[in-house]
Amino acid sequence: MEISLPRKELFDIPADVIYLNGNSLGVLPKGAAERAQNVIAEEWGRQLIRAWNTAGWMALPQVVGDTLAGLMGAPVGSVATGDTLSIKLYQALAAALDMRPDRRVILSDSGNFPNDLYMAQGLIRTVSKSHELLTPAPEDVMDAITTDVAVVMLTQVDYRTGRMHDMMSITRRAHSVGAVMIWDLAHSAGAVPVHLTATNAEFAVGCTYKYFNGGPGAPAFIYVRPDLVMNISPALAGWQGHDAPFAMEQDYRPAMSIERMRVGTPSVVQMAILQEALKAWEGVDQAEVRAASVRLSERFISEVEARCPQLSLASPRDPALRGSQVSFAFEHGYSAMQAIIDRGVIGDFRAPNIMRFGFTPLYLDEDDVVSAAKVLEQVLGQDLWRDPKYQKVARVT
Repeated sequence: MEISLPRKELFDIPADVIYLNGNSLGVLPKGAAERAQNVIAEEWGRQLIRAWNTAGWMALPQVVGDTLAGLMGAPVGSVATGDTLSIKLYQALAAALDMRPDRRVILSDSGNFPNDLYMAQGLIRTVSKSHELLTPAPEDVMDAITTDVAVVMLTQVDYRTGRMHDMMSITRRAHSVGAVMIWDLAHSAGAVPVHLTATNAEFAVGCTYKYFNGGPGAPAFIYVRPDLVMNISPALAGWQGHDAPFAMEQDYRPAMSIERMRVGTPSVVQMAILQEALKAWEGVDQAEVRAASVRLSERFISEVEARCPQLSLASPRDPALRGSQVSFAFEHGYSAMQAIIDRGVIGDFRAPNIMRFGFTPLYLDEDDVVSAAKVLEQVLGQDLWRDPKYQKVARVT
């Protein structure tokens, strides 16, 4: 049954807050705190170590992985959860390079999230000094996919501007020259319809603390195309990826499933919170989410441009070319963002001058975005951002 949006009643959002930062950290789903408390007090507290079996702790990563797979157009048994996005990207990249041993180029783009580039640079230093990371401008990626490329590693939605790559076209181009495709879905899964089976990419990775509302430190995920799973040799051969973890064998023997992409002991409390958070997606049509996202972001752009001439749109004008966020450039963007946050509208800032606003249709409506634009108009129109208290830069921006 199709569920209409938003579903605000499923989330615990402070009454005096308009939250436009779900693209960075999702809100608290109702039931998540109680689930965490039950895991701590009842399962851990009373069942103790028995809970690995009696409470199903060991199976939880795969149960959650299968739920995520269903939300990303992937089959059951193709998504493993746990660890961090950095770890999962490292796993995917190492496996991809191993699939193309005669090629030495990793292709990304200059707009990719820096952490992805750092992981690639670290892997190159670790495994081979002969590999090279290339980062052309996002609009030049297609032309840069040549027969020299071993792996194309891209984030679907740009973390600063929301600019969105065409997954289908780029994956087809990568495959046409024999390259392996890795997609980072951190800024798209849960906001933009993703069809991993149809895309045919070899790998995808992502986090769950943004649009999936899994909470700070929520587990990451990795997708491996099903026909490849049995041939992937994990670079991080952790005991949870062993075919028989409790056999305690001296040598690594990978699990005969997506489980081989697990590494360390799962974070049970975080995994349980994520499982609870994903209940908010039951019955939700991804196409409806996308339509609502476009509607909300278009209204916000219209309102802000009419009210705040000081800002310039940094995101693509065409909604088909951006994800579920809108960014505006402003010379004093950091101070202005602190001023609107102080008035109950929470977005965030990315250097050097980007004010970011995320649109999460599960808990936002048009009244929210219009009210947010009015607050932004007040802050800019009255130069409230000039207050000295908004000039001090915090550790997390």
